[in-house]
Amino acid sequence: MIRHIFVFILFIKAAAAQNPAPAAGVESAHIFDAVAAQRFASLALACVHKEYPNKISHSMLSDADVAPPRKLTPAFYGCYDWHSSIHGHWLLVRLLRTFPDAPFAAAARAALAESLTSANLTQEAAYLNAEGRASFERPYGLGWLLQLGQELGEWEKSRSAPKDAAADPLPAQLAANVRPLEQAAVGRLKTWLPKLSYPVRSGEHNQTAFSMGLMIDYARSTDDRVFLDLLLRKARDYYQKDENCPLAYEPSGEDFLSPCLAEADVMRRVLTPEYFSAWLRGFMPQLPTDGSGTWLQPAVVTDPSDPKLAHLDGLNLSRAWMLEGIAAGLPAGDPRLAALRASASAHREAGLASVTGKHYEGGHWLGSFAVYLTTRRGVNR
Repeated sequence: MIRHIFVFILFIKAAAAQNPAPAAGVESAHIFDAVAAQRFASLALACVHKEYPNKISHSMLSDADVAPPRKLTPAFYGCYDWHSSIHGHWLLVRLLRTFPDAPFAAAARAALAESLTSANLTQEAAYLNAEGRASFERPYGLGWLLQLGQELGEWEKSRSAPKDAAADPLPAQLAANVRPLEQAAVGRLKTWLPKLSYPVRSGEHNQTAFSMGLMIDYARSTDDRVFLDLLLRKARDYYQKDENCPLAYEPSGEDFLSPCLAEADVMRRVLTPEYFSAWLRGFMPQLPTDGSGTWLQPAVVTDPSDPKLAHLDGLNLSRAWMLEGIAAGLPAGDPRLAALRASASAHREAGLASVTGKHYEGGHWLGSFAVYLTTRRGVNR
């Protein structure tokens, strides 16, 4: 009870401090420091153990499968849905690694320790592996789960010195607890990808390109060569021959991922800068070389309280990091860099200004996207 009160106080203070007048919010949108991290951490802390409202993707074989979310998936039952809970926990680990001495650190550590117990993760693995759940959270939720495993593994390695491990056993403990679920997800994906004949090119959870980017980063970080070789081969099969991506058709009204930009962002992970530069010329010929940022404008959200329309706030954030990722994959001096960075800046500003926590429809997940962007997770691997 005391911990929940403390989390609530943190959330109220952060919301009051971080919801200035619109002009001030825009001016500070590029700043990422401990104060901004406090705001994002508060969003996750307010939801990782908030069971309702809840939207579950749950297959049932009998009456025995009827149970509340906290019983079905006891580690990841909060934040409205399983995948948002996963990346809410990822957010806490990411910010703990970035700001280990911040005021939110104690509450974040306590929340992670409460969720990521061995018993909870054993139940999560059993749930994932149960009959009838072959497509559960595939690929988006599983991709974020691997990001959580990657973040925990890197945190553990950064504290691997004997004196550090003795002083802070939490990273190794949490990484060990999550590993069985992480390995179950990898096994599921290794079985699924060889059978996936065509990529899914949507702007929502089923999109293949975005999740494959998360998976490639995970496989490289963990040195899983078998998984990495599969991912690189499938990415080439799916995307290497693509040309003239119809960027003018984007966005669809409920997108939070760009099909075109996500494909380019995964291919910069696959190809060398020189090959990627040539591939991108054919794939996105509309990219200007005059440094203009107007070629791709941020999406406009008309109702941030609508859970589907609010997806466009996330689109601005994910576009920003994908544009930055595409730029990072090109050789220095490429004439398209200025235009990519200008558009990334505009999307970053619009996206971060929307992460207020005012509406739970966006507050339960937009903080994770903001942290992925501001910590350059997909670029600084």
